[in-house]
Amino acid sequence: MKSQKSLAYKLSIMGATLIFSASLGAARLPQSGQQPASDNTKTNQGDQDTGAMTADHQKMNPADRQTSQQIRGAIVKDKTLSTYSHNIKIITQNGKVTLKGPVRSDEEKSNIEAKAAAIAGADNVTDLLTVAPSK
Repeated sequence: MKSQKSLAYKLSIMGATLIFSASLGAARLPQSGQQPASDNTKTNQGDQDTGAMTADHQKMNPADRQTSQQIRGAIVKDKTLSTYSHNIKIITQNGKVTLKGPVRSDEEKSNIEAKAAAIAGADNVTDLLTVAPSK
């Protein structure tokens, strides 16, 4: 009798787990009328080019990490910058900084470049930022 109750309990737990898991999966499906998530495949294709600077090139030595962290901190602290700007790629390799990604305006682009130059030196910054069109 005890084993039947134990088996029934285990089956009810398994059933509840399956129902919960199914509800989580259903919650992730887009509702009708919603647009699918953005696809950045075309934007990211340039990262596949030979010699393209990507986040994988970020050196893990303390000086390069600190430089990237300081630049990121200066950018995120500036609340006048868009979310796009807060999320650019900052890649530091042997003291040389590369800035990549979309920003909302030429003003943001020059603002970010100035912040990076103040930290790393103007001769050590490569600006590959692009101005994304407004939606």
